[in-house]
Amino acid sequence: MSATTDIRVLVADDQDLVRTGFRLILEAQPGVHVVGEAADGAECVGAARRLRPDVCLVDIRMPRLDGIEVTRLLAGPGVVDPLKVVLVTTFDQDDYVASALRSGACGFLLKDASPALLVEAVRAAARGDALVSPAVTARLLRRLEEHERTATPPGPVRGVLSGRELDIVRLVAVGRTNQEICAELFLSLSSVKTYLGRIQGKLDARNRVEIAAWAWENCVVRSAAEPT
Repeated sequence: MSATTDIRVLVADDQDLVRTGFRLILEAQPGVHVVGEAADGAECVGAARRLRPDVCLVDIRMPRLDGIEVTRLLAGPGVVDPLKVVLVTTFDQDDYVASALRSGACGFLLKDASPALLVEAVRAAARGDALVSPAVTARLLRRLEEHERTATPPGPVRGVLSGRELDIVRLVAVGRTNQEICAELFLSLSSVKTYLGRIQGKLDARNRVEIAAWAWENCVVRSAAEPT
């Protein structure tokens, strides 16, 4: 999606006030349009399939179907033409994050995130990137650091990917865009895309969010500051 293309967003939350707030924030941005709203998960799935928005902004806790199940139905494994789902919640437990990532979400935000971060999450999802709330990322990294003190990382991680591929995976896992990876690793954009395609093939990952989930689950993120 180019920078000039309008972004069509579906907002799903069981609270009228929250939906109104998200609509006001998003429609104050140039090129962002809220094309529909849903008050529960089943309504969200129906509206998303009918409207085919560029991004679905979905609350995790909703009546009828929760946001995780909505994500599975719209973006999960086996979905032929998946949509892009950003999950939003006041509940920041780690199990929600893990479930959201495995279900195909391309963003995860807490409801106390700034309006600017909300907009950036929608824009990132629309262009095929992933954005996880910095507060969530920081907590995940702390949890992994604690895990590394008491457990051996599963599997021969460094045998799966090359050193350069691991560098890219670590940056993807902390939310860097392709352009930011180019700048940090002094690579061309085409090289980064080639590496990402190779990484997805090796990890059997459908997108960069699943790459990030693999990095967190295999405890390779913290080692970004360590020698490879």
